[in-house]
Amino acid sequence: MRVLSDAFQARLKEPATTLASAWRLTRRDGTVFGFTDHDEDLQFAGTLFRARTGWTSGESETARGLGAGTEAVEGGFADEAIREEEVERGLFDGASVETFRVDWQEPAHHVLMDSADLGEVTRGPAGFRAELRGLAAQLDRQRGRTYRRRCDAVLGDRRCGVDLGPWTRLVDLVAGSAERLVIRPVEPIARADQGLFAQGRLLLGASGEVVPLRGLTEGAEAGTLLAFLARTPAQVPAAGSRVRLIAGCDRAFATCRDRFGNSVNFRGFPHLPGADAALNIAKSDGLHDGSPVVP
Repeated sequence: MRVLSDAFQARLKEPATTLASAWRLTRRDGTVFGFTDHDEDLQFAGTLFRARTGWTSGESETARGLGAGTEAVEGGFADEAIREEEVERGLFDGASVETFRVDWQEPAHHVLMDSADLGEVTRGPAGFRAELRGLAAQLDRQRGRTYRRRCDAVLGDRRCGVDLGPWTRLVDLVAGSAERLVIRPVEPIARADQGLFAQGRLLLGASGEVVPLRGLTEGAEAGTLLAFLARTPAQVPAAGSRVRLIAGCDRAFATCRDRFGNSVNFRGFPHLPGADAALNIAKSDGLHDGSPVVP
């Protein structure tokens, strides 16, 4: 445990101090970034903490015992800091964040206040907001697998093994906004398959961004489809762009077996007994229709 000097402990209690907040972010590839809410760069702990990046503390809530609290930071996208396209590529997923309090007059006087993982990052009109998940949050993480009827793989991933080639369609973008796109399939999509493509995702042009869909319906113009986006893309592609529409899956065993011929790789447990079997009791008629057991 780090021992603080009496002078520094006294400054922590002063209502008007020379203290600032600083954050050191380390990506899983080892790249380190430093940020501070002070108005000048600070150097300590072997890291340069940059100012004027918009980083500031957000809402914070702590819980007693082993309960996971919540904390957030806010900042702006910048070339020398966090780039929006790198967030979209997942380079900051699982990054660790160390929070410091530092005396900006004497940066050697600093203390590590918290260590956390970078959680959900949401974009706003002027920057981003990132959730910080502390050590206690790891106690809430799911370990292993959950026994359930439906598959827990993603169509086409390593665990699924389905070749996405036959389930990918080239489409031209007719018009679009942050919430929905009007697309025209280059290759026809059978009406029977539209339900699966409605649960799929779009691979957007040169950026390579993957955007999940929340619906797909017939467009007002003949031959077009209206694709509703589950989240706002980093950059809406221009009209005339060609993108890829990839089918999704409802994760049911029947779909895996009959539509994709992939039952051998099904990652669910479709033969688990239902509630009737689990709550079965001795009844002469063998009915389980919710009627009273004892008249």
